Amino acid sequence: MKLMPSLIRLQFAAVMLCLAGAAFANEYPAKSIRLIVPAAPGGGADFLARIVGVKLGELVGQSVVVDNRAGASGTIAADGTAKAAGDGYTVLMGQSTSIVIAPQLYPKLPYDTLKDLKAVTLVAEVPNIMVVHPSVQASTVKELIALAKAKPDMLNFGSSGNGAPSHLAGEMFKSATGTRLVHVPYKGAGPAVNALLAGEIQVMFAPIVAVLPQVKAGRLRALGVTSAKRSAAAPDLPTLAEAGLTGYEISSWFGLFVPASTPNAVVDKLYKDTLRVLKSPDVLERFAKEGAEPVGNSPIDFNNYVRAEFVKYNKVIKDNGIKAD
Repeated sequence: MKLMPSLIRLQFAAVMLCLAGAAFANEYPAKSIRLIVPAAPGGGADFLARIVGVKLGELVGQSVVVDNRAGASGTIAADGTAKAAGDGYTVLMGQSTSIVIAPQLYPKLPYDTLKDLKAVTLVAEVPNIMVVHPSVQASTVKELIALAKAKPDMLNFGSSGNGAPSHLAGEMFKSATGTRLVHVPYKGAGPAVNALLAGEIQVMFAPIVAVLPQVKAGRLRALGVTSAKRSAAAPDLPTLAEAGLTGYEISSWFGLFVPASTPNAVVDKLYKDTLRVLKSPDVLERFAKEGAEPVGNSPIDFNNYVRAEFVKYNKVIKDNGIKAD
């Protein structure tokens, strides 16, 4: 059976495209890389980006320039990356908020995460800690559940805003336990933690780095971590799954993305270089101080992870009727 000339041409073009991508990857990077961060300087995404960026620049012999593009729940940065040239020189330090949560809260975004961005590697996960004000008569997750069931709508849980991971963590907890906690959104994790310290709210699923010092000082009481495994920053704290909430798992996460048109060979090189960075002892030490758990999975595994996160958050958002501010 003879192949049609047009099919032969298409196959030839595909082969040449792959060869061109491989050749380009061998020379990559030949200039500085722009690492876009969807947050202002000082936040978790910025902190991780600067650690990884410096080490990556040293490894590849080119500077990695951090470009902070805060605003609109990180969607400005994600959209800018999606529309950039697919040459490997524009990289996004994406986070769960802008990659999987915002697209479900804002259906008319100018980008499609699964179509316009290509996953490179999951850099790190940062679990939340379930903390309560010392006045709350509960020292374990089970005791808090019992208290919440005995006093429905009497306990308030704070978050850094509607649709934030800290909000969704609370909604997942309510669904898993059949409890009724009242959600109180704040404009950022800082104000929410301050409200918790003041006793204005009683419960919070807070970023580990934001509350661990307060827990150690006795100003807050920690009941558990929301990640699938215990945190190296607080190894004595059980996971909520260990405390009886089987299957409960939610963490803020940060990973690298590039425009969808970026050649796979370039993506693979960027992934392997980043993986070497994440294995550096000094990087591991700095991550540990911030409660960040390094990952460094493959592009395929990270892509599958992102798709699974879409499904998980879609259920939480729809089941609880969560709307954007």
